[in-house]
Formats: sequence, structure tokens, C-alpha cells
Amino acid sequence: MTVLTTNTNTNTTADMSPLVCPVTGQTAPQTAPPAAVTRTVPPVPPAPPAPPAAFTERYLLDPAVNADPYGYLNSLRDHDPVYWSAMHRAWLVTGHAQLMHCLRAPAVSAERVRPLMDAVPEGAREDAERAFGILSRWMVFNDAPQHRRLRQVFQEQFAARSIGRYRAFVERATRAMLTRRAVPGRIGDLVADIARPLPALVFARWLGVPQAHGPSFWYWNARVGDLVLGAAQEEREYRTSLQSLVNLDDYLADLVRQRRADPKDDLISAVLAGGQIGKSVSEEEFVGMLTQMAFAGGETTSNLIVNAVLALLEHPEQLAAVREDPALVSMAVEEAMRFDGPSKMSIRTAARDFDLDGRSVRAEDRLFLVTAAANRDPARFPDPDVFNVRRGSASHLGFGFGAHFCIGAAFARLVAGAVVDVLVREYPGLELLDQQHTWQPSLLNRALTSLPVRY
Repeated sequence: MTVLTTNTNTNTTADMSPLVCPVTGQTAPQTAPPAAVTRTVPPVPPAPPAPPAAFTERYLLDPAVNADPYGYLNSLRDHDPVYWSAMHRAWLVTGHAQLMHCLRAPAVSAERVRPLMDAVPEGAREDAERAFGILSRWMVFNDAPQHRRLRQVFQEQFAARSIGRYRAFVERATRAMLTRRAVPGRIGDLVADIARPLPALVFARWLGVPQAHGPSFWYWNARVGDLVLGAAQEEREYRTSLQSLVNLDDYLADLVRQRRADPKDDLISAVLAGGQIGKSVSEEEFVGMLTQMAFAGGETTSNLIVNAVLALLEHPEQLAAVREDPALVSMAVEEAMRFDGPSKMSIRTAARDFDLDGRSVRAEDRLFLVTAAANRDPARFPDPDVFNVRRGSASHLGFGFGAHFCIGAAFARLVAGAVVDVLVREYPGLELLDQQHTWQPSLLNRALTSLPVRY
């Protein structure tokens, strides 16, 4: 309770100073104040806290969420970082700590070829047996110890020191392609002009695919992407994608036979020279993994290039910082991976019952590991919604973590860094055109269909 002492005369002040007439400015004659009256006043109760905003789940492929997912993902993570979604029939894991737990937990399985098979329309099933046999040999769809056995034959060739041998070639290819397609002052599409063709060119050269075979090779890869990323919906699309995967496997099997007979300076020849193919890993498994490398070699890197350039152009002060100090290019690429990376999530299944942040996950439950949300978790990253090229942390989850850390991360960093470096330093007039951006509808990928710019 608060006790107040007041006077019955409201013209008397507490310190008994003379009263001044607000009109004449004269001092009023002083008189003795009346006796004070004491009364008790109850305290004013504090205002109740505002109720938290009600959370309403939304479909992750809702056009508005797909175009700009971060506001919704932030609210989902704040509401519940491990959320059972009846809408998606999966656990949506959005907290950084919780997602890291999943990436470390043996109970969380990467084996998910069967759900892809289940999604194929009945009419296309007869084409699917061999195609899904190929997918079952992809490292990304295998757990330990199979995953480790398959991955180790590529480990040396994908290490940063090995990838670094191609730096000069990548820089030459970048400048040559930009010179042809990105004339200063010209209006163009960064996706079609540079981001899509350059990684494809570099990876095909590294893999050993002759330039004349490039169009067919990359057409098959794009159709395989439709299958793996869920873009194929109709029976005709599934049949095309399944046949493309078989065609790609046949082509690479023939290329492996050629390199056994006549080695070149390429990835296939280098892995064959290691002597493990036919011993720890069968040739059929090796070819199956090459189809994964071919699919992943262009997609992730292309989207990283586009998203990194978009982030820099939308944040002029960060672009200016990189132009002033080119040493920040690699940090800008890492920050783009965190801020708006090319992968929004990965999908896992529970191999057995386990506890996740107090939730009971049951065997066969699906888990959506939403890295796009975890990479903006304020419990891990200060000011997570700010794009800051000086953040200085590569601890994002854009390339995954642990056993399934992206084996092609060094390749993606090299190619994306080369493109960003040349564009930032040699294209001072580079700017976005005032056009709405369209994002490919995908649960997994964060990919623009085009990026109109003035070079």
C-alpha cells in the first residue's frame, strides 16, 4: 500500500511556496494551510503482459512462404523448435541446437529412397526399379557404415587442397564467360548468363565429360533433379526423370570404362588410380555415386552464386565493404550460406524411437531439418536477420554437419567465390533491376528462376 498525504485545498503546494497568478503574475497572500488529512490509496496494478501472438501453421510451399520463408520460420522456431506438423506429416526441427542433435543422433536416418519410391504414380512404377536402385547407391541416402565406406573413395579428391588445383582454371573460365555474357551496361539474367552454366562447365571439365556431350549430360541431370527435389508430379514427368537417371548411369558407366583404358586428368581417373574401386567399393556403386556428384555438382553452386550476389546487391553497405576489401569475398560467401543459403532443409526419418527436446519421436517418423531456420536462430547467431559480411563465423549449417557434411563444399566455395570476386571488383555498375523475383517452388532448395541485373 502507498500512503499519500494531501491537502483539502488544491491550491496549496507541497513545499508551501507562494502561489503566482497565471494572469497578473502577482503573488497571492499567504495563509496558513488547513490540517492535513491522511488517506490510504491502493496501488495501481501493473498492466498484464500482452498475450503472445497466436501461431498459425502454414504450408511450407505456400507461395508467400516459399518466396520469403524467414519471417514464418522465425515464428515457427519461436513457437516450438521441435513442432509436429500434421499438415506435413513430419517433425519440423527449426532450432539450431535441436537440429545439431539430429545431425549427430544415430537414431536419425538418411535412408529415404523408399519414400521417393512411394511417391511415384502407379503407372510409372514399372520404370522405377532400376532408377531407385541407382539412388540407393547415393551417399546422401545411406547411413554409417555404408555411408562412410562409399564416401571415403572420394574424400581425397574433394578435399580443399585437391580442389585448389583447379583455382586458376575456374578463374579463367569465370572471366571468359563473363566477358562473353556480361558486357558492362548490358541488361541480362545472372542465372542464365553465369550462375547456371559456369558450375556445369567447371564440374563437367573436372568429371571428364567432353564438351560435345554437355547438353545431354545436363539435361539428364536437370530431370534427375525434378525427381529428387519433388518437382516431378505427373506420371509423364516421373517417367522422364526415371529414364534420365538410367541414361545418366549408362553414360557414366561407359565413361568409367574409357578412363580405365585411357586415364585423363579428371576426377574419374584420379579415383580409379586410388585402387579402391572393385575392392572396398564396387564399380556399380562407384557409377551410382557419380550420378549423385553430377546432379549435385551444379545445382547447389548455381544457387549459392545467385543468392550471394542478390544479398550483396540488396545490402549496398555490405557490397561496398567487399569492394573496399576483396579479402571479404570468402566471408561474404559464407554469410550468404547462412543468411539465404541454397538449401532450406534436409529430410530424415527416425530409425527407432528417441527423445528430441522432450518430444517423443517414433520410429518411421519423418523429420524436416530446417537449416534455413536454424541458421537464423538468435540463440546461436547475434542479429541473425542481418546480412553481415564481417560476421566471421563459418559455423552455419548451410553445408550440413558431421558425417553428411556436403562433400562438395570446397568446390562450391571455390566457384562461387570466383564469380563474386570478379563481379564485385570488375563490375562497379552491377545493379538489380526493379522486377519481382520468382523462387522455384521447392521444400528443399532455395533457388531463383532468374535474377535480372544490369552489368
